[in-house]
Formats: sequence, structure tokens, C-alpha cells
Amino acid sequence: MQQRNAPIRPQAAVESPKGFIAEFRQFIARGNVVDLAVAVVIGAAFTAVVNSFVGDIITPLIGLFTGGINFSEFYINLSGKTFPSYAEAKAAGAAVIGYGAFIQSIITFLIVAFAIFLIVKAINQFYRKQEAPPAAPSAEEKLLMEIRDLLAKQVNQ
Repeated sequence: MQQRNAPIRPQAAVESPKGFIAEFRQFIARGNVVDLAVAVVIGAAFTAVVNSFVGDIITPLIGLFTGGINFSEFYINLSGKTFPSYAEAKAAGAAVIGYGAFIQSIITFLIVAFAIFLIVKAINQFYRKQEAPPAAPSAEEKLLMEIRDLLAKQVNQ
């Protein structure tokens, strides 16, 4: 008798589409996933604000104090060709090291870090103000403190 070779099937069970969708719904319904999505959206908006703040306010002020120097135009041209600006060198595909753009990124990072520090500091102050002051000792606690103090006096005499 000839025996047929049965096709080899993977041992892992294939999940049904309904099970997959239910698991996905459960994953999305978790609070931390929604919080993360909100944080990403707010982070993107905050990034746009900070980039504008750095590019439109901080960089011109730094340029004013440094005699009109624009950091983003500082670059090292490795291609051997000449270009009037960093943007044109990049557009032409030339090999350039844009250390001015790197300096600009560092300034942006420091401003973002400082802004986040101020926000966290303000939130912490808000929560400290919300905390109730400690309750005054009850009559029983006051009596126990008086007894403690009298006993301490007697021991010291």
C-alpha cells in the first residue's frame, strides 16, 4: 500500500478575523493608547510652535547680537563646487556638512526642553496649591501631646 504524504501545516492556529478585530478593539480602548495618540498630536502642534519661535524670533535675535550671522547657512562644502547658499548646495545634491543646521537644532532642543520644564514646573505648583493643608490636631492628640511633654519634663528633672 502506498501512503500519501499529508501536506505540512503550521502548528500555530490561525486567528479568526473576529478574534483579531476584538483584540485590536481592546488594544485601542486602553487609556494609555488614546493618551499616547493625544500626546503625539499635541507634540506635533507644539513642535510647529517651537520651530516658529526659534526660526522667527530666536534666530534673528541671535543674528542681531552676532552681527547678522545666520547659523543655518554655515556649512562645509565637500564637493569642490561653489554654491551661494547651503540650501542650494543641498538642492544640487552636493556633499555638504551642515553644521549650522545642527547648531540650529541644538538651540531648538534647548528651547523645547526649557519650555517643557516651565510647563512641568507650573503644573507642579498648581498641584501643590490644590493639596489641603494638614488638619489641626484633634483634642485627643492635643491631650496626648501635653501628657508627653509633662512626662518629658518629669524625666529631665
